[in-house]
Amino acid sequence: MPFNLPRITQALLIANLLGFALQYFLGNDAMLSLMLWPWADGVYDPATSAPAFMPWQLLSYAFLHGGFMHLAFNMLALVMFGAPLEYTWGQRRFLTYYTVCVLGAGLCQLLVGSYAVAQGGDPYPTIGASGGVFGLLLAYGMLFPNQRVMLLFPPIPMKARTLVIVYGLFELGVGITGLQPGVAHFAHLGGMLFGWLLIRHWRGQPPFGGSGRKGPRIRIVR
Repeated sequence: MPFNLPRITQALLIANLLGFALQYFLGNDAMLSLMLWPWADGVYDPATSAPAFMPWQLLSYAFLHGGFMHLAFNMLALVMFGAPLEYTWGQRRFLTYYTVCVLGAGLCQLLVGSYAVAQGGDPYPTIGASGGVFGLLLAYGMLFPNQRVMLLFPPIPMKARTLVIVYGLFELGVGITGLQPGVAHFAHLGGMLFGWLLIRHWRGQPPFGGSGRKGPRIRIVR
């Protein structure tokens, strides 16, 4: 297998590369119905060429990207954090987790985008695997909190738990203040939130029951 990646991580990588190739050869206009659009009366608007929201967009948006660098950073994170998680959880649980994070990120962005349109804003689509990737980052920080990771910009080493906290606070700050427009910060936060809730569910921790004690340790199979 390319890069000796586990099967689901490899499949997700290939699917994202194929999605980007379709964008490149067919053009973004041909992919509009696969992008995640806000709920704007559920009607196609010929004045803005904005398609209506459709349920499949909550998944399909995650396989399209806004450019090569957008794709490259997301796929690098997918490999860095997804592979060890898949080795730890196994294929089925890893795929379930990633899918839940993508859907959760899409739901959060749908709510935020639809609210903005209701307040008079223009409808715009959301694309990218970042919501799922941020969910992977959250899981990596929870399962391997003391593992050292290196930032790309700037190249600073830190513990995975610290990286999750830093990114989470950054996304929350710029999402609320609007200092970095054009980026779906609440989708990133949604991926982390739904990932956190799913892990809590698997562990039987609140708000899903239990006393808050951690479940049994999971042996890593390589």
